[in-house]
Amino acid sequence: MGSGERRTVPISLAAPLRRFLGAVPLIPRRRSEVTGKDIVDSMALVLHSGNTNKNGFKALIAAEYNGVKIELAKNFEMGVSNKTPEFLKMNPIGKVPVLETPDGAIFESNAIARYVARLKDDSPLYGSSLIEYARIEQWIDFSSMEIDANIGRWLIPRLGFAPYVPSAEEFAISSLKRALNALNTHLASNTYLVGHSVTLADIIMTCNIYFGFARILTKSFTSEFPHVERYFWTLVNQPNFAKVLGDVKQAETVPPVQSQKKPAQQPKEPAKPKEAKKEPKKEAAPKPKVQETVEEEEEAPKPKPKNPLDLLPPSKMILDEWKRLYSNTKTNFREVAIKGFWDMYDPEGYSLWFCDYKYNDENTVSFVTLNKVSGFLQRMDLARKYAFGKMLVIGSEPPYKVKGLWLFRGTEIHSSCSTSATTRSCTSGARWT
Repeated sequence: MGSGERRTVPISLAAPLRRFLGAVPLIPRRRSEVTGKDIVDSMALVLHSGNTNKNGFKALIAAEYNGVKIELAKNFEMGVSNKTPEFLKMNPIGKVPVLETPDGAIFESNAIARYVARLKDDSPLYGSSLIEYARIEQWIDFSSMEIDANIGRWLIPRLGFAPYVPSAEEFAISSLKRALNALNTHLASNTYLVGHSVTLADIIMTCNIYFGFARILTKSFTSEFPHVERYFWTLVNQPNFAKVLGDVKQAETVPPVQSQKKPAQQPKEPAKPKEAKKEPKKEAAPKPKVQETVEEEEEAPKPKPKNPLDLLPPSKMILDEWKRLYSNTKTNFREVAIKGFWDMYDPEGYSLWFCDYKYNDENTVSFVTLNKVSGFLQRMDLARKYAFGKMLVIGSEPPYKVKGLWLFRGTEIHSSCSTSATTRSCTSGARWT
């Protein structure tokens, strides 16, 4: 093409490109609506969030890149400020963060970050083409569903805010490792998630990883993903990130399991026994009480019925020893753990079974499929004393297949090792022979 010729863009691409280059707004703006430039040039945004909330950091970092001023709500106190009538008008369920704008409030951290990223027409945070925009959204979803969700499933029960189920924790860790491995592969040949500069995808991904690095992802865990480590430390040391995150330090230990937090309303219940104490005073005859206590004393010695699996002949295989070997083997798994299993295995005292999910055609969304498996493992926790199992989600494209391999006490699957919910959703399939 000569120097005097004019380059043209195909008509089918012209409008989308103009939208991303800021020449044409994506949504027609009302006359009364405040423009992005108005907000950029004034103190018009207030973020209701604690100053250590990683979800609030997403919008604050995006604001640093776009030159947008965001003021943190003064004297914000979690558990108090977010319960006020004024706050609940902005977000009816009382979650943070919430962003106050001249056009109304916005809740959900990713939505807030998207809003801030789009305030500046020429901002690179959303890329410069349709495909870059789509890939940015792709990594935002991946970060939320595969990284953040699994970090939460691992950490929150350990802090006592949800029931701690070891099998569910194991599944969360394996799911997180799977996601980090995929991210590590992508970052092996890419400095940033999309393109050659920081985008909103990098901001949200880094904030979600930051939550894990600061609380539970120790060096021994993250060393398996060197490209993720390089990516994370590169970004948190960028000026716009550092201004918000401050000095980032990696967790040195995994938090110990704490007892589950009790609901706030529980202290109200002890008031009931006070009324019950008044009733015995009105009863004059003590004889019925003596009879009741005698009956209770007679019932107390009755032994609890034993689980039929406890009555089986002793087995040379000690299940807890296998579980410890499985959990403690970090390297050479096949040579150490698998070989150790077959050395321990007693086919007369235990049996191996394949497990297949009955409705694999419904497994069209990866994180929903993972949640199904997590729920299944929680229900199977009743069989912990007599069983050991491993569940897998197989496939890179939907529908995903769910399969498992289980070790049960006895030569058959006893009813005490299953529930109606598990048998409805899974079939035991073929026995390992």
